Amino acid sequence: MNLQDKVVIITGAAGVIGKATSKLFIKEGAKVVLVDLSKDALEKAANELDLPEDRYLLIDADVTKEVEVKRYFQHTVDVFGRVDAFFNNAGIEGDVTDIKDTTLENMVNVLNVNVNGVFLGLKYAIRTMLKQGFGSIINTASDAGIGSATGLGAYVASKHAVIGLTKVAALETADQGIRVNAICPSSINSRLMRSLEEGSGNQQQAHEEYKSKIPMKRYGNPDEVGQIVLFLASDRASFVTGAHYNVDGGRLAK
Repeated sequence: MNLQDKVVIITGAAGVIGKATSKLFIKEGAKVVLVDLSKDALEKAANELDLPEDRYLLIDADVTKEVEVKRYFQHTVDVFGRVDAFFNNAGIEGDVTDIKDTTLENMVNVLNVNVNGVFLGLKYAIRTMLKQGFGSIINTASDAGIGSATGLGAYVASKHAVIGLTKVAALETADQGIRVNAICPSSINSRLMRSLEEGSGNQQQAHEEYKSKIPMKRYGNPDEVGQIVLFLASDRASFVTGAHYNVDGGRLAK
């Protein structure tokens, strides 16, 4: 992918998709900056991945706090000199409840992380990359950002917003050396899917029902998402911006 010595920031880096993507970037020779809420979780992730000491940074930060987002971009530039790619990946699913039973607190929390967090990441990634004259941003949306799902009103609304922000940011930066795209995973083996299954009341039954709706009849693996992120971060996607890529085993083709 020609990612040797590229500098990549990954938020939500202690989650399964963040870890899998970090591992792939390291294999390609990139330097990674792992960002998540908990320093302990980041250190555990770094130990699991066995990252080379001179090729990564761990930064605990809240993606909804502007001062902290600004700080992790500045720290990355101070240490590595630039930001070649930004995987704007942090997100939460919130409670699994019908809209009539959803609390305003849940709605606010989900929108804060999934929309405000993505917005702030975009804001400072774009500012950093404009100074350089280049860069690639990959936002994590979801198949729920294209379609819908019962019991996930806040999550669906937030992921539709991510795709909207992606398109606006792509148009605003297309002639300035910056590309902005989104990925739309569905039913990936992850904590999020376990949460959705448990929220249904019968985890095993929900697991089988979710799988049955996927033409490939299986959940996706985190590294299958990561491979799309690597492509979008690389120069192989040099004419790709404002797009969203489904990583869903054919689910949205139905």
